[in-house]
Amino acid sequence: MPEACAALSRSHEERIAGTASRARRWVLVEQPGAWGRDAIHESALPTAVADHLIDLSRALPARVLLVRRVGGRYGDAPRRTVMAGVSLVGGGGWLESFHLEHIEDLLTLDLSPVSTGRSVGGERVARPTYLVCTNGKHDVCCATYGLPVARALDGMLADRVWECSHVGGDRFAGNLVCLPDGILYGHLDPVTAVAAVAAHEQGRMVPGSCRGRSALTFVAQAAELLVREHLVLDHLDDLRFMDAVVEGDAHRVRFQVVDGRTVTATLRRGREPGRRVLTCGTTPAAAPTHELLDLQVRRPPG
Repeated sequence: MPEACAALSRSHEERIAGTASRARRWVLVEQPGAWGRDAIHESALPTAVADHLIDLSRALPARVLLVRRVGGRYGDAPRRTVMAGVSLVGGGGWLESFHLEHIEDLLTLDLSPVSTGRSVGGERVARPTYLVCTNGKHDVCCATYGLPVARALDGMLADRVWECSHVGGDRFAGNLVCLPDGILYGHLDPVTAVAAVAAHEQGRMVPGSCRGRSALTFVAQAAELLVREHLVLDHLDDLRFMDAVVEGDAHRVRFQVVDGRTVTATLRRGREPGRRVLTCGTTPAAAPTHELLDLQVRRPPG
């Protein structure tokens, strides 16, 4: 039997910086029970609702995920929680929630303001929400590594952690999404997941376990984490993305440090020389890489 993709990634000591799935807008829909590989269409959602969610994902556009309570807990059936929000390029964001009496009510819920970053009229979620991908039908690694992480965080966070459908990057399981910031962590186990959440609750980041910010490009994600590592910055507000310029095969990404310094990281995006399974059951491929070519730090004048 071929080795699982997450085990291969770990054994290769693959760098996970710059691999967070891209998303600036989020729609989360509570759907208990089993999910198939295509979770939205292969669950107990009515067909009209499933089709509507796919349309929403394209129209907003947004990352639409199914969520369920850890361990399959289900409260006041058929009442469902729906959340929608935005992760900002410069950091932060917001998330709002609704409680629908029937899942079909989603068909008349206007979430279009999310497309321009405006409130959708829900209750503002005051504290961070955490998602752990456990969609084993999409990739067995998501369940193998994700379920222990979800259970560990359930004991820590209770109703602020959810199991979720596929978020991307199966080989980085266990995968954790911190909303509304849109910060993703990977290769987590119960111990490192608790540490990552404890840091996030204090407004800090664990760069070594972080995949990046979903609102940034892959190269900008990698650049942020490399800059943080170089300057030893772990607070979420220590570093703010400014802009990025592509010159040939070089990507120049600028950040503003909280103390006024400007940092320019120049990276080259490439591929590993070898090929391996990046998702269980697929053809081997070369994983992407990010090479730091140059790092310049400029202090403010005066």
